[in-house]
Amino acid sequence: MSEPPSPSPQNLLAQMEQMLAALSADLVQLDAELQPSTAHADQEDREGGSFTPEADRA
Repeated sequence: MSEPPSPSPQNLLAQMEQMLAALSADLVQLDAELQPSTAHADQEDREGGSFTPEADRA
């Protein structure tokens, strides 16, 4: 049984760059999906519509 040829450093670098680009795109999409919900939560905080444990203790 022979070992597969080891990948060249340039090939590994290209693969890492592709993986990082894909990860970056995924993170940008996740951030875009989370932004509206974060803005909505901030709006509730300003209007007093969110739960606060301190208010429950009073």
